[in-house]
Amino acid sequence: MLPVTGLAAAMGTLGLIGSGHIGSTLARLAVDADLDVVLSNSRGPETLADLVAELGPRARAATPAEAAAAGDWVVATVPLKSYAEIPAAPLAGKIVLDTINYYPERDGHVAELDAGGTTTSELLQRHLPDSRVVKAFNNIFFRHLAALGRPAGAADRSTLPIAGDDEEAMAAVAQLLDRLGYDALDAGPLADSWRFERDMPAYVVPYARNPQNLPDDPGKSADAETIRAALTAATRG
Repeated sequence: MLPVTGLAAAMGTLGLIGSGHIGSTLARLAVDADLDVVLSNSRGPETLADLVAELGPRARAATPAEAAAAGDWVVATVPLKSYAEIPAAPLAGKIVLDTINYYPERDGHVAELDAGGTTTSELLQRHLPDSRVVKAFNNIFFRHLAALGRPAGAADRSTLPIAGDDEEAMAAVAQLLDRLGYDALDAGPLADSWRFERDMPAYVVPYARNPQNLPDDPGKSADAETIRAALTAATRG
């Protein structure tokens, strides 16, 4: 499990590029953790008015470029087919959390991913060469993400895997997870992030009581040992 340090103590704004299920859930968790939130989507800030009103004075809507510029951490939570539309310039030097999963039926087939030659996070890092990408939040159902956060030290606190190539960025993301109610487990570099991508043992199942009925599943805690075992059990066909 990654140690939580004071590295990100001064960081206080979460930028969101994409405000769907995962994005809006993270926004709610962030506001509850006394972070400021800047939300965006592809349809324009005005379409986020209701969500911003729900979240209160710590939240505002913006364009993706504005959210990228404002965030201390910036979450990229868009369909894989849209990752090339993420603005690169305002993300230079930024920590970018990648929640993206590959669904060929939605995104179209990507030969490199189908062949196992790269990962979704490596594709995003290639698109954002001046950013520090960390894979996070992609392996948990959004309702479980909303429900399972616990204070530090709680016996039933859950662990989320993260992967990245930059040690400082990994530590800062661990700090964010801690503030949102989760422990972080270092799953290795971006090249190993496939271990908790779609259909792998660490994907959704560790946090579910009944994975076949996710809409009504209340979720269950998953500790570091459980997640580490799931990562170890992952294989590529």
